[in-house]
Amino acid sequence: MLVNGKWTEDWQPVQATDAKGGFVRQTSSFRNWVTPDGSAGPTGEAGFNAEAGRYHLYVAYICPWASRTLIGRTLKGLDGVISVSIVEPALSKQGWRFGDYPGASRDTVNSATYMHEIYTKVDPDFTGRATVPVLWDKQQQTIVNNESADILRMLNSGFGDLANNAMDLYPDNKRSEIDAFNEYIYSRLNNGVYRAGFAATQIAYEEAFADVFACLDWVEPQLQGRAFLFADHPTEADIRLFVTLVRFDPAYHGLFKCNLRRIADYPNLKAFCRHMLECPGIAATVNIDHIKRGYYSIEKLNPTGIVPVGPDLSEIF
Repeated sequence: MLVNGKWTEDWQPVQATDAKGGFVRQTSSFRNWVTPDGSAGPTGEAGFNAEAGRYHLYVAYICPWASRTLIGRTLKGLDGVISVSIVEPALSKQGWRFGDYPGASRDTVNSATYMHEIYTKVDPDFTGRATVPVLWDKQQQTIVNNESADILRMLNSGFGDLANNAMDLYPDNKRSEIDAFNEYIYSRLNNGVYRAGFAATQIAYEEAFADVFACLDWVEPQLQGRAFLFADHPTEADIRLFVTLVRFDPAYHGLFKCNLRRIADYPNLKAFCRHMLECPGIAATVNIDHIKRGYYSIEKLNPTGIVPVGPDLSEIF
């Protein structure tokens, strides 16, 4: 963790807990927006106009929040517009690290070894965890945004004609439904698995566990006879759901003790994941080796560091 710009202690998955011992997620710190004309977005300052080659994404394949942005970048046809660096899967003593593990990359933009160096490059006195994703501006040499929900939404509408606008991840006539769905699954499922995995007390764990499976049971019938939730193509609601589901059986079911049922046991959720993986480009954003090696490198949860051999993605979906 960084304190006033200095790395002060080995990386820890939990920085704060509530009164019951429940996991509390850190709030994102950089909230500017890319817009077609450079005007200010819903938060932050103006000056980040859409340009090909100007922006760079820092991501981790193991991280569902970062994977949201990878999927959005692909579905919106922005692969050639926004460059990407992928950190190694295993979490080091100093957090996310760039390197040569298969599927990872070096940082060719800022020549950093650790993700926390990107944060202190922008704010030498930064305090907090150096999270991914990060959208970086090569021109201004700064972090635009490190909130995955913001980045996904700006990928949809912030890049104007540089993007594939036939693919609308947040259609006007479905926004209220998408917003309500996103809000419902966030605390119960997306963050619920983390609340279960990193709970410091039995009561906190059991409350999170109940939320996770109540949410899965709630979503399952909504996908009966449907490939996607709100349109004939993925929207951001589908993306938010998918990134948690695809990690569930390989990581959350065992390591995070969310072991009442697997996604493979839910026919509609299983079929939904197959539909998502069949969308052009999405399967390339899912690296099951990184997912398993990353989660099982968390020493607090897996002191031996042993990574399970199974399951393979094809065995789940």
